[in-house]
Amino acid sequence: MNFPILSTLIFLPLISSLFIFLSRAQKNNNSAIYISLFSSLVTFILSLFVWYSMDLTSPDFQFLEEQSWINDFIKFKLGVDGISILFILLTTLITPICIISCINSVKDRIKEFLVAILILETFMIGVFCSLDLVVFYLFFEAGLIPMFLIIGVWGGPRRVYSAFKFFLYTLLGSVLMLVAIISIYWITGTTDITQIYEIKIPKEYQNLLWLAFFSSFAVKTPMWPVHTWLPDAHVEAPTAGSVILAAILLKMAGYGFLRFSLPMFPIASEYFTPLIYTLSIIAIIYTSLVALMQDDMKKLIAYSSVAHMGYVTLGIFTITKLGIEGSIFQMISHGLISAALFLCVGVVYDRMHSRMISSYGGLVTYLPKYSFLFVVFALAGLGLPGTSGFLGEFLVLTGAFQKNYLVAMLATFGVVLGAAYMLWLTKRVIFGQVKNDQIKDLKDINKSEFLMLIVLAILVIFFGFYPAPLMETLNISVDNLINNYEMAIKINN
Repeated sequence: MNFPILSTLIFLPLISSLFIFLSRAQKNNNSAIYISLFSSLVTFILSLFVWYSMDLTSPDFQFLEEQSWINDFIKFKLGVDGISILFILLTTLITPICIISCINSVKDRIKEFLVAILILETFMIGVFCSLDLVVFYLFFEAGLIPMFLIIGVWGGPRRVYSAFKFFLYTLLGSVLMLVAIISIYWITGTTDITQIYEIKIPKEYQNLLWLAFFSSFAVKTPMWPVHTWLPDAHVEAPTAGSVILAAILLKMAGYGFLRFSLPMFPIASEYFTPLIYTLSIIAIIYTSLVALMQDDMKKLIAYSSVAHMGYVTLGIFTITKLGIEGSIFQMISHGLISAALFLCVGVVYDRMHSRMISSYGGLVTYLPKYSFLFVVFALAGLGLPGTSGFLGEFLVLTGAFQKNYLVAMLATFGVVLGAAYMLWLTKRVIFGQVKNDQIKDLKDINKSEFLMLIVLAILVIFFGFYPAPLMETLNISVDNLINNYEMAIKINN
């Protein structure tokens, strides 16, 4: 295929955002919503076409595009494999849902808000398509800017503090990654990811380079103890901002571990595996306990995200087929479930202007449709069999048992804690006595809210019972990743 389909996929939202930004209809928010929604849906359909057209029997990168950019030093190189296409699909699915959520939640400067969302979509898709280290870094860091604006302009009362905390944490973490990229170019003479895989970085450099990349990915995941920016960012961000942050931005780090840490620095990855296990277990148990103590719904879901991402990092560094596939599945599943939970919080916040759990109770009586969907997502969040939340955690734990019994047992304890805080949240918000008279006047979810939530609910249940489409997509790419890793370890031993 000669048509630059990946470039189209990346830059279509950006072109649409420029069109909206330059349009003169300053006060006509509806046209901006329609244009952005149409653009995001076209992007989603295009990503589905890419997925459909892929050869799932090949581990190689497909739909390759390569263009010399800066004196042949940096090449604008794009490609997708079985791993990256799933994250692209997640991105293109969540974006139109976020745009629909703006109808109810964003009241001021909606045109500018939509522009920021579309620009962010461009950068996120670019991250998952990049096959050059410098291009990856530019997309990876550029996403900070629209997210900073989304939190800082449309956020809550402490939005400036949260926006700066988010920006500084993630930027400082990534400075070391930039130094590492320059070092890799000095060692290998290229920034082309596929060439670096073949050249093999000498083992004497791997530990330092691994730590440099880890500094960025650990903050972005976020891993304990550099997770404190996430609850603040979620609490102050508008609903659409929280959805994108939880569903996609956190997944960039997991993708980075899979794309860079394991294949480029296999010896260092093996050396630092105990460190990852330790931090992952602390994240799973500690942040689950912290979640139990929260009275703010957004903070509770934010801390649960840190715990769930602990399973992701644990599974990746088991370096087993079950562990890695479970981690990727967990990331996709968490993207759907966390997005839905933040949307659920947004629905009642738009009506009550409160995120406090103590403000609610007995919603099932007056908001039956909303309550049903909330319970579905809460049960998915705690990993109920029959939902996508179960399979990811199950595979990760199975992979962990293959490598380390103690680690797996400690991680299993996190499942119990996850069930505790999710059921506690559901009991206090959905069931129980009505303590607030305002609840009696609340209206159930409207058509746009129902559309957003039902799409996510169907996907969560569908992949819970039938994960084959995702697993078949992953299979060959994960096998190739593990085989190359094991070969590199054998050569150096």
